[in-house]
Amino acid sequence: MAVRRRSAPSSLEEHPNLAEILGVLAQLPHVTDAELPALAAGWHNTVYLADARSRALDADSPLVLEVLAAFEAVQALFADDLAGEEHYISVDPQVTTVALKAVRDAIAGAYARPILSRGEYLALMRAWRSVYPVSAVDEPDLGPNAAQVKSVLATLPLLATRCHDAAAAELFSTLKERAGRFDDRVREAARDETWQAACLTSRRRLWMLVRRSGAQGIGRICLTCPPAGRVRQDPDAEQQVLALCLDAACALLVADTVDDNLTDALVLPLRELIPSPRSSS
Repeated sequence: MAVRRRSAPSSLEEHPNLAEILGVLAQLPHVTDAELPALAAGWHNTVYLADARSRALDADSPLVLEVLAAFEAVQALFADDLAGEEHYISVDPQVTTVALKAVRDAIAGAYARPILSRGEYLALMRAWRSVYPVSAVDEPDLGPNAAQVKSVLATLPLLATRCHDAAAAELFSTLKERAGRFDDRVREAARDETWQAACLTSRRRLWMLVRRSGAQGIGRICLTCPPAGRVRQDPDAEQQVLALCLDAACALLVADTVDDNLTDALVLPLRELIPSPRSSS
């Protein structure tokens, strides 16, 4: 008798292993420099592991395109660590390279669990679970101003609809005007200070995640417009508005660790435009 195959999930929300997937993905920006060597030490490639990986990344595996997109996100999130050129990098890039193999195997294993044998699944997750025995979170911890950071990030996909949404177009125009009004040198200095704070408080990967998420949000293709109309409108202004919003989001990310004046220099341009961009002191 033929074995009936479980239908593959068509979206992440339908995935039967959703909780574990979210737990792995949410942990990524919180991986510490001390945990990278531990991940690397726990990863040992074998023929069995390679076969399990191949099965997990097969074209018929659940949501395999999302898995590959997650791999790209991992590469971007740890780009500085892999380059090893910045003064704040403390782990040998070769160690990080091996650690990220453990990370990618865990992502592949979590997504492909419904089609893997128990042994294949455990092999792919082994190095990850040696460092993170349980999933402690289901989304990245954006700190005490998380709601405000999310508010800023949620605005960027709305701006991508400005081609047909009058309210979004008006907000974009206002933000563009604000971007040109504030002193770039002051904003640059404040951005540098808040970036240093992110490095000192082990939030630099969260910082990179916020900036990547924001860029993806405003860069979305508008599906409401006909294909011929799906072109980027005023890309220079878009970059100015994006920088304005990302600077504010990243300042809010570390607002509890820096002087209020630094935060205000980056958040002030968005005040009264985006609701509650900063929690009260």
